[in-house]
Amino acid sequence: MNKFFLKIIFLLLITTNQSISEEKFMILKLKDGDVKIELFSDVAPNHVKRIKELADNGKYDNVVFHRVIDGFMAQTGDVKFGNSNSNDFDLKRAGMGGSELPDLNQEFNNLPHDRGTLSMARSSDPNSANSQFFICFKPAPFLDKQYTVFGKVIEGMEFVDKIKKGDENQNGAVSDPDKIISFKSL
Repeated sequence: MNKFFLKIIFLLLITTNQSISEEKFMILKLKDGDVKIELFSDVAPNHVKRIKELADNGKYDNVVFHRVIDGFMAQTGDVKFGNSNSNDFDLKRAGMGGSELPDLNQEFNNLPHDRGTLSMARSSDPNSANSQFFICFKPAPFLDKQYTVFGKVIEGMEFVDKIKKGDENQNGAVSDPDKIISFKSL
């Protein structure tokens, strides 16, 4: 009888650990391949919750990378004006919108803006992050503790590197941008 209970407890631990670990990861589908992202809910719980909520509701699907600066970062996530399949799509306004959800209070943390870091975009107000985020191509230490880091690419960074770059003279604006095919939790 004791062996039976030990087996039950062991199985529960395995399935609980697996579901907890799977909650930490998302897949960002791009034109060139899948990007696996680890989320940092321990240091940015509200930002991770927001990203997962929008992603799992399909809000990021077909959203363009409206600002991509070679050697710096690729920005996306404007679910209002940046969704190429929406009636509200307006490439000239992409980067000015967010979701219908309220803005988030900052969760600045000690994680560095290294290559592959995902961080929330915001206005000059530190508490204005909503749905937009960026992925760093290279380390950007000048952003540390100024923007909320919420995740990191752990597989597929070579596909992020292939995102179409924008015009350097136009602050990285992309005339015919690549887009997120889908973004979902594992």
